[in-house]
Amino acid sequence: MQTFLDIIAGHPVRLLAAGETVLRQDEPCDALHVLLDGEVEVLRDDIRVAKTAEPGAVFGEMSLLLGGPCTASVRTLRPSRFASVADPQLFFATSPVACLHVAALLARRIDALNRYLIDVKRQYEGHDHLGMVDDVLGALMHRQPKSDATRPPLPLAKS
Repeated sequence: MQTFLDIIAGHPVRLLAAGETVLRQDEPCDALHVLLDGEVEVLRDDIRVAKTAEPGAVFGEMSLLLGGPCTASVRTLRPSRFASVADPQLFFATSPVACLHVAALLARRIDALNRYLIDVKRQYEGHDHLGMVDDVLGALMHRQPKSDATRPPLPLAKS
């Protein structure tokens, strides 16, 4: 079975120096970016929310899947190489391996967020001012996506 990095191998590669921006929060995202080597930080509202040097880490997927601007900024911490997928919709529609890779990545993020929120809830149990954690957990676990006529649907792979 092909791995995600095998599939990415045919896409153009970008070399970026330390301190360069890969994606900028609230700006359009036109490609899927896959870290081949190097290290990056992910910033939301100029606050670091993640740091990774893991080959195969994917950036821009949330923007591309949700049909909106980038939800975070990504900046290199050291010289880094990225594969750039220029037509991510077609890429996802024709690559089950890529879809499973991104689905697993998103599932790990949701799991980490849930664990964090549960930990916060345990630490502050009995404090009414953090009752909102229940609401946040409930929303994360039971939220149904709103129908959005402006969001383009993802194309389905042809059988």
